[in-house]
Amino acid sequence: MTAPLIPTSETLVVEFKSDRDKLGDDELIEALICLANAHGGTLYLGVENDGTVTGLHAARPQDIQPLAALIANRTAPALSITVDLIEQTGLRVAAIRVPQTAAITARSDGLVKRRRIGGNGQPECVPFLPHEYASRQADFQLIDMSSEPVAGATLDDFDVLQRERLRRIINTNPRSDKSLIGLSDEQLDGALSLTVTRNGLRRPTLLGLLLIGATASLQRLVPTHEVLFQVLSGTRVKVNESSRAALVEIVEWLDLLSRGVNTEQEFNEGLFRIGISRVDVDALREAINNALVHRDYARRGPVRVCWQDIDLIISNPGGFVEGVTIENLLTTEPRPRNPALADAFKRLGLVDRTGRGVDLIFSGMLRFGRPEPDYSQSIPDLVKLSISTAAADLAFVRMVLQEEARQKGDLPVETLVILTALRQARRLGASELAEKLQCNAQQAGRLLEPLLERGLIQAHGTGRGRQYTLSPQVYKALGQTIEYARQVGFDRLQQVELIRNLARQKERIKREDVVDLCRLTAKQASRRLAQMVQDGILIQRGEKRGSHYLLAEMSSNNEK
Repeated sequence: MTAPLIPTSETLVVEFKSDRDKLGDDELIEALICLANAHGGTLYLGVENDGTVTGLHAARPQDIQPLAALIANRTAPALSITVDLIEQTGLRVAAIRVPQTAAITARSDGLVKRRRIGGNGQPECVPFLPHEYASRQADFQLIDMSSEPVAGATLDDFDVLQRERLRRIINTNPRSDKSLIGLSDEQLDGALSLTVTRNGLRRPTLLGLLLIGATASLQRLVPTHEVLFQVLSGTRVKVNESSRAALVEIVEWLDLLSRGVNTEQEFNEGLFRIGISRVDVDALREAINNALVHRDYARRGPVRVCWQDIDLIISNPGGFVEGVTIENLLTTEPRPRNPALADAFKRLGLVDRTGRGVDLIFSGMLRFGRPEPDYSQSIPDLVKLSISTAAADLAFVRMVLQEEARQKGDLPVETLVILTALRQARRLGASELAEKLQCNAQQAGRLLEPLLERGLIQAHGTGRGRQYTLSPQVYKALGQTIEYARQVGFDRLQQVELIRNLARQKERIKREDVVDLCRLTAKQASRRLAQMVQDGILIQRGEKRGSHYLLAEMSSNNEK
């Protein structure tokens, strides 16, 4: 069944407008700028709010293309839209497609609005307020809010104790940029963009205040800055603390609080004892510090770190920046909302220097046999990360450690994604693994080949029907040899049934038919046919190239 031309309900990128009373130009353009100032989308003119198609007003001309010129003339900057005419149930509907724009779009009379999801979960059009413009520009990376000076801030808003804490991090953190050691206060401020010079005066940037500002100054000058730490047991709140201190203090505060919750599971590998935390320490650091770095400091709401019974929730105000989605987190280039703040955290050694912190979060989960990090609850104005705190799968951990010892290095995140996906789904094709890897099938194939060579995975079939499973060695390492035998057995039974049905339909089949049907190599097809002959399922006639096969039961019936 083909998908309907018109969606059945409104979303953030779908808007319905009735035209029974001929919608006014002002109201139409208002709805369009709302879409443009959000994520773009399509406005269906001639559809009621409940999705009922009522069609365009009779006074609308047959040629609706002039609408594009009207809209361009009545918006600033001019909005470039496309208009398509859809006929459904004998009624005409105009589908007006609106691009997302980096520039903030206004109606020609100055009206500026944006589309959002309201508190009731339904889309709504609301005023786009001036203080929200910076967030929009930061989303498109047109400005770096963290490198801008803060109005009303002076050097007196820096805290001497926080500056000393900053220097201690530089001196003691093995991952920090040691070229920062020994710099004067002014030199350090310049190197990390804590200040900018305007009209001959050094003024604190947002980054400077966030890193080493006095708490009272932060509350006055950056009132949106807040971090909340919670520990929940069921519905009972065991810990509920908040802080508005400088980030160099908050990083240490969160680390100290998390240590009391991030308990270890004991694991013995040979003569060595390994402590496995509820959440990998490196992954935890990256996840928390990424939330501090990438949050939108123009939006209200705290960065929230919430330990629950079965997972850890880390959320921050501000959605993913333009170009970053849940579907490309593993493959997209790093695009920080606050580049100067991100760079400072890298140089202090608080986040991964390569900007691939997401890879570390994924690796920190998958190498212990846990589910991958879950960003699915994120919304346009909030990034929400859920990390499972389930017990580690010790058999999987042992297998990973043994393979890393053989390779003399950590397994890449792509390898862990493949092994985890095959362990969960048991059997997947290249296109399905490509989806997990967030790449195309050709790229997935290049990642799969080395794993085949090392004996970590096994291929079944050929061509587009080729599928992959974990290898017998891996199943043995996981203590699941029966599971592997069951999969292979099911694979053989399925092939036998497919061949039997084909022989019943065609009466006589050849090896080439089996190659195409079961996606086998010629040698594999020959072996399967020979086994079916030996089992009395098929009868072979002819030799070499003239060989063909008949279903034994049909041959017996014909003889009778």
